[in-house]
Amino acid sequence: MKTDAGMIALGHTGFAAWLILVGLGFFFGLAYEDFNARAGRSRPGGVRSFPLLALAGGVLYALDPAPPLLLGVGLAVLGLWLGLYYWRGMEELAPDGSRNVGLMAPLSNVLAFLIGPLALAGPFWMAVGLTVAATLLLTARETLHSLARGIDLAEIVNAGRFLLITGLVLPLLPDRPVTTITSVTPYEAWLAMVAVSSISYASYLLRRYVVPRGSGLLVAFLGGIYSSTVTTVVLARRAAAEAAAVVEAQSGIVLANAVMYPRLLVVILLFDPAMALSLAPWMLGVGALGGLIALVWYRLRNHAATAPPAIADVSNPLGLGTAATFGVLFVVVSILASVTMRAYGSSGLYTLAGIVGVTDINPFIISLATHGAGAAPDPVEMEAVLIATGSNHIFQAIYASAYSRFRTGAPLVAFMALMAAASLGAAILVH
Repeated sequence: MKTDAGMIALGHTGFAAWLILVGLGFFFGLAYEDFNARAGRSRPGGVRSFPLLALAGGVLYALDPAPPLLLGVGLAVLGLWLGLYYWRGMEELAPDGSRNVGLMAPLSNVLAFLIGPLALAGPFWMAVGLTVAATLLLTARETLHSLARGIDLAEIVNAGRFLLITGLVLPLLPDRPVTTITSVTPYEAWLAMVAVSSISYASYLLRRYVVPRGSGLLVAFLGGIYSSTVTTVVLARRAAAEAAAVVEAQSGIVLANAVMYPRLLVVILLFDPAMALSLAPWMLGVGALGGLIALVWYRLRNHAATAPPAIADVSNPLGLGTAATFGVLFVVVSILASVTMRAYGSSGLYTLAGIVGVTDINPFIISLATHGAGAAPDPVEMEAVLIATGSNHIFQAIYASAYSRFRTGAPLVAFMALMAAASLGAAILVH
C-alpha cells in the first residue's frame, strides 16, 4: 500500500518539481564547491553530490509520504555518515594548527538532502528560499564575520531588549482598561512605547552603521526620525561651537522638524488608520514645506564643507530608563487629556495641546490616536494633533536659539515660525 501511495505522490508532484529540486541542488552545490575551492580546502559534497542528495531526499519522500518513514531513515543514515566525517576531522589539524573540521559541511549536506522533500511537499518558494538563504550565508562568510567583529556587545544586548519588549512583554499585557479615568489599556501603552522606540532604534542603527561621514543633512534627516528635539539640541550646540556650521545647523534643524510629521503619521496609523489618513494631507504638506525650506536654504547658503555632528552618539532608544519614562508620560498625558476633555471640553484639549509642545509630543499624540482623551470628536483630536506639532516648533526654535547662543539667528526662528503657522493653519482648516 505504501508503494501505491508513493506512486500516487510521484504522479501528482509533476515533472517541473523534479527539475526544480535538481536545479536547486546543482545551484547550491556550485556555490558550495566554489566557496571551498577559493578557501583552498576539500569538503564532502559539491556540484554533483548535492543534486543527487536532493533527488534521494525527494524519492524517499515520494515513496513514503505519510508518514515519511523512509525519509527519516535516509536522513539518519546521512547523519551517521556526516557524524563519522566530523569525528574523523576532529583528529586532523589544519596547517595553522586548528581542527580541520567545521559545521558548514555537514549542515550543507543535510540541507541539500532536504531540498528534495521540501520542493515536493511545500510550495516552490520555500525550497527556493531555503536554497538562496543557505547560499548567501555560505558565501558571505567574511562579510558576516567582519560584521560580527564590528558590532559592539552593547548593540547585541539592545537587540535582545527589542526582542524582549516586543516578543515577550507585549503579548502578556492585558488589552482592557484598568481604570475608569482613561480608556487606554496596558497593551496599548506598551505598544505605543514599542512603536516609537522601534522607529527611533532603526534610525539609530542607520546613523551608527550605515550613513557615511560628510552626509550632514542625511544625518539630520535620520536624527529627526530618532528625535527632532535631540537633533535640534545637538545641531544648535554645534553651531555655538563652530561658526562654519551655522547654516548646516539651521537647515538640519528645520529638516529634522519636518521629518517629525511622517514619523508621527506612521505611529498614528498603527492605532487609528482613519485618523492617520485624514491627517496625512495636512501633515505631509507641512512636512514637505519644511523639507523644501531646509534644502533651499542649504543650497543657497552652505559654502563650507563641514563634518556632520555625532548625532549617532546619542543614547540608545531601547534603554529601559527611556522605555519607563515614555510609559509613565504616556499614561499621565492620557489621564490629563481625558480629565481635561471631560472638564473643559474641546477648548481645554486645545490648551493642553499647546502646552505639551514644550516637551516630547509623542505621548500626547499617541494618547489621542488611542482615544485616551475619551469621547472627543475626530476633528477635535486632529486639530489637537496639529496644534501640538505647531506649538512644538515654537519651543524647538527657542531651544535652538538658547543652545546655539543665538547663532542660529532670525532665519531659523522665521523658518520654524512658518512651519508652526502652517500647522496651526491646517488645524483651523480642519475645524
